[in-house]
Amino acid sequence: MGPGATAPGPTARPPFTLHVVATADRPATVLVVDDEPMVREVVAQYLQRDGMRVHEAADGSAALAWLGANTPDLVVLDVMLPGTDGLTILRSLRAERAVPVILLTARAEEVDRVLGLELGADDYVVKPFSPRELAARVRSVLRRTGATAPPTGQPLSFDGLAIDPATREVTTPVGLVPLTPKEFDLLLTLARSPRQVFSRRQLLALVWDSAPEYQDPATVTVHVGRLRQKLETDPNQPRWITTVWGVGYRFEP
Repeated sequence: MGPGATAPGPTARPPFTLHVVATADRPATVLVVDDEPMVREVVAQYLQRDGMRVHEAADGSAALAWLGANTPDLVVLDVMLPGTDGLTILRSLRAERAVPVILLTARAEEVDRVLGLELGADDYVVKPFSPRELAARVRSVLRRTGATAPPTGQPLSFDGLAIDPATREVTTPVGLVPLTPKEFDLLLTLARSPRQVFSRRQLLALVWDSAPEYQDPATVTVHVGRLRQKLETDPNQPRWITTVWGVGYRFEP
């Protein structure tokens, strides 16, 4: 650097950035929304190692702007964001499309986790978290939602309820039922084994690829409640997904 020259100041980072990792097949696209640059950078690095295409958004407004023109395969979304918070973004997403969402929440904010699940989040990770664990959760959700592999299986039909694994669509006599990816996975798991009783622990392992020490079993209860609201004529007297008290849930054909 010559005499009198001054070092350039730090370059301002744009509100969202694009990282592309070349792979043989189309990479899954993940949007990471967090106001902490270090969190975004570390998460992006781990996901890129798995061959994913990662976009970053530093706040809610930037995330909504990017989502207005793009559809990712999954969103990693911090609940506590400046301006537009994560739950507002999740609510907006669910009003338009069924993109899988993993929430990042503070350990003490149980109400945020419960509300997030009720709004349609597919999973959550508590801060501080292991980036390796988060990357594993992302891979698990992508597998379950078919973003990284074609779905298989024959359509299922039960007295007016039709479930198509190939198109991931559920229809009733009323019409097409909009389900989140995790709601669909849970319904399909139960419907493929009619009248078999599944405990919440079993469903965590089968649908969330998780265990009670890492995931609250109440997650299953919340998702069953949402399915009943969407599928049942009377959610308080369910026709399809019934409770076996003290054991778990089963699908009634």
